[in-house]
Amino acid sequence: MKLSPINQRRLATFRSNRRAWWSLWIFMVIFLLSLGAEMIANDRPLLLRYQGELFFPAFIDYTETDLGGDFETSADYHDPWLREQIESDGWILWPPVPYSYRTHINNLPGPAPTPPSRDNWLGTDDQARDVFARVIYGFRISVLFALCLTIGSAVLGVLVGALQGYYGGKVDLLGQRFLEIWSSLPVLFLLIILASIITPNFWWLLGIMLLFSWTSLVDVVRAEFLRGRNLEYVRAARALGVSNSRIMLRHILPNAMVATLTFMPFLLTGAISTLTSLDFLGFGLPPGSASLGELVAQGKNNLHAPWLALSAFGVLSLMLTLLVFIGEGVRDALDPRLVRKG
Repeated sequence: MKLSPINQRRLATFRSNRRAWWSLWIFMVIFLLSLGAEMIANDRPLLLRYQGELFFPAFIDYTETDLGGDFETSADYHDPWLREQIESDGWILWPPVPYSYRTHINNLPGPAPTPPSRDNWLGTDDQARDVFARVIYGFRISVLFALCLTIGSAVLGVLVGALQGYYGGKVDLLGQRFLEIWSSLPVLFLLIILASIITPNFWWLLGIMLLFSWTSLVDVVRAEFLRGRNLEYVRAARALGVSNSRIMLRHILPNAMVATLTFMPFLLTGAISTLTSLDFLGFGLPPGSASLGELVAQGKNNLHAPWLALSAFGVLSLMLTLLVFIGEGVRDALDPRLVRKG
């Protein structure tokens, strides 16, 4: 699909910002790698061969009897007896990190948490779990959560702002009064109260946060629709009998989306920070989940193990810095006042 001249100029402006362009590539590479976290860090082999037959433990659950054992339980591939049984008539292909985010390591050289080593690249936490594996899975769940929250907030915010700005009058007046009351609520305290009443999971937490995060886009979209509804081509379309929904979608919404796209990277960083804060306070994802906020809390509680705090700080700072640089690049690319140099 060929881009329009104005979108080509915007893309060229974004690419000319080398910091934003390289930040986008670095973030995409890390995110794509995290999507395949099971192929990088897993307590199950990627592939094994036993008695001439291939098995795929990373994707299929096998029992010990399938691999020459005596019990109908799920195979524990870290069991020395089972590993010897398989390697006696086959071989095992492990991922680079042979631990998942929930794996409790039994043969540590000392009491947990243990410092970084050849087996545990970023050390282990106070529950004898591999920090590198938890960082990979935590990065993935944080970004996916933030993407879902940002997209949902954008849909609701654009819809409400478009209705207020286009129809105006009582719709706009009542909408603004509702937004003033709704946005004045103490969001973090309400999230903590609701999270303490129910058992939070990914979707519950997403729904609760979505109730309050959509308001940040309403004012921007509303202003664009208030300005756009009085333009001459909109009045001409209305005089020709074009429906209101078609005018909003075809003629005004593309202009309002410029401001929306400018705000979305910063909404993404805010969503990640909020999820990390809730996990740090213990009101976020269920216990045992791969969580960067929980890793921050472990760093606070284990000052004698600085690798925990340094790992969490490094991942969060890298993630948020890349997103801020990308957001600045998008903002400059969509700004019509800026002229690309060169």
